[in-house]
Amino acid sequence: MAFLNKEVKKEFPEGFLWGGAVAANQCEGAYLEDGKQMSTADIKARGFFGGLRRDADYYPTHKAIDFYHTYKSDLKLMAEANFNIFRTSINWTRIYPTGEEETPNQKGLDFYHDMFKYCHELGMKVMVTISHYETPLYLVDTYGGWDNRKFIEFYMKFVRTIVDNLDDVVDYWLTFNEIGNAAVKPICWDAACIYPDSENLLQRMYQAAHHQFVASALAVKYIHQHSNHAKVGAMIAYKTVYPYTCNPKDVIAAEKEKRKEYFFSDVQVRGKYPDYIWQYFEENNINITFEEGDEEIIASYPVDFITFSYYRSRVVSSEETEAAEKIIDTNTLEGIVNPYLPKTGWGWSVDPDGLMLALQDLYDRYQKPLFISENGLGAIDTVEEGNVINDDYRIDYMRKHVQAMQRAIEKGVDLFGYTMWGPIDIVSNGTGQMTKRYGIIYVDLDDEGNGTGNRYLKKSYNWYKTVIGSNGKDLGIE
Repeated sequence: MAFLNKEVKKEFPEGFLWGGAVAANQCEGAYLEDGKQMSTADIKARGFFGGLRRDADYYPTHKAIDFYHTYKSDLKLMAEANFNIFRTSINWTRIYPTGEEETPNQKGLDFYHDMFKYCHELGMKVMVTISHYETPLYLVDTYGGWDNRKFIEFYMKFVRTIVDNLDDVVDYWLTFNEIGNAAVKPICWDAACIYPDSENLLQRMYQAAHHQFVASALAVKYIHQHSNHAKVGAMIAYKTVYPYTCNPKDVIAAEKEKRKEYFFSDVQVRGKYPDYIWQYFEENNINITFEEGDEEIIASYPVDFITFSYYRSRVVSSEETEAAEKIIDTNTLEGIVNPYLPKTGWGWSVDPDGLMLALQDLYDRYQKPLFISENGLGAIDTVEEGNVINDDYRIDYMRKHVQAMQRAIEKGVDLFGYTMWGPIDIVSNGTGQMTKRYGIIYVDLDDEGNGTGNRYLKKSYNWYKTVIGSNGKDLGIE
């Protein structure tokens, strides 16, 4: 009898991709420059999911950090930190200003081609999110949100154009950012262009999600047909879910919540609607309209890999018990706060063990390569004399999450890359703030856009540079 012993990986694999991720609308600024017109992101006000206002006194994305003009020097700083991959998105309205044009804006295409080419010259691969929380405002004003099927063709025109013109400088494509947030209030505005106070909100959100599933599959099909190298991934928002107690009812409630998250990756990876979702639709009077051919399209073009954002875990209770109500936080989307975990200044739990569990759960479920496309700590940084920023708290956060990644790899997870969120300080999508900083590169701008815009390297910059240079072996632990 022969015994097969497979070697257990104990280190990050050779060629592991390390880098950072941003969103175009949160960093570029220049919101009406070189032919660009308004996107949905350009009317987001400040404040906790500040919503859409056309009369606000200040819109953070209009200026952002002016990455549109500073990208070469900013990317050079990232390359000098040993980044070998950079993830960003493409502002839809730089390519099709209203979304209805038949001819794309060449200045927009040239900007992204030059940027992505420069990334490669610096030794960084490029991962592009096709749709990252911004849509031409004209399309939304004219046709509503993604529950209108017309958005599929508007999106596919955008896809065909950017793939035809940019695929030679793009290594990985992601179809939608955090696609599951199309069915999460209040983020449904960002993901699906649906107002959170809409009538029949659940119906609209899940119909929008269906149209995005079809659009995602069609994008996979087009890219596979027109690229001889690029891979296409799904991008989901993942929060590890714990039951509030060991009461079986709480455990069942937690499993139910997990399935609501899994739904979005199940469809994109397995190519069909899972059986469990139909019961949820029935219970909530949701009736999804499928057109002929939708099921075949979704089934025929699954994604090649899975990426996900991970910032925190969450706790679920089967009922609002007196004890649970005492630790409920309704101002951070956190729900029931886990008393066993520390929190960030914005009330998010810090749970590196939850990242290890997320990696195990997703890999066990799908057996597809995984990539962590967002992870990081939003915090207030203090600039000391000499422009020194000692952000040891960020180093501690990142170190523990890198260690969690390594433990998952030891357990057999196929993880091929990690892009920290916001390697350079950018506007927060959730709050519109600059003072909620994620970067290892500091940007001297405040919440009103005041400041020099100068870039300074934080202590975490050199730490991350060392981690990448050692491929995760040197975590700065004495």
